[in-house]
Amino acid sequence: MRNLIVTAFMSLDGVMEAPGGEAGHRSSGWTYKDIEFVPDAYEIKGSEQEEAGALLLGRKSYEAFAPVWPTMVDDFKGYNSMPRYVVSTTLAEEDPRWPATILRSVDDVAALKETDGGPISVHGSAELGWALADAGLVDRYHLPVFPVLLGAGKRLFSGSDKDKELLDVVETETYSNGITKIVADVKR
Repeated sequence: MRNLIVTAFMSLDGVMEAPGGEAGHRSSGWTYKDIEFVPDAYEIKGSEQEEAGALLLGRKSYEAFAPVWPTMVDDFKGYNSMPRYVVSTTLAEEDPRWPATILRSVDDVAALKETDGGPISVHGSAELGWALADAGLVDRYHLPVFPVLLGAGKRLFSGSDKDKELLDVVETETYSNGITKIVADVKR
């Protein structure tokens, strides 16, 4: 069985929306505007590409990434060459600039986890992340947590009323700029 890893830049209050300057959030670009760039704090993003066997996105993230990531040959070489999947009930066809297999449900994701290959990496995709976590399909979280409080925005974790879920923190490191990397496995 393949591991499913949700990875997201997250504020200390759990917001993951608009980290890189996307329009629509009043604090858009919060990962770089006021935080000193320390390369080691972002090392996890490079290792994710090396370790991943597939990329999984929700429709909104796929539509945002498809026109941009293929042009970023050096930064996203791994993701541009690996199998990509998008979970959507409404997407009619893949974007020809960045082809992906369309999955229609979390059940399709559960079936994908049963196939051979490396870990499945989920980037952005807040609503997909909520659905996957609520369905018990997330195995690990990669969380660079930024020392900022954003107040409002899409949160990494859903607000659904569900049973307590324990995590096993397997790696943590705090960098000179205050970013704390947390790698945590979901306890089964």
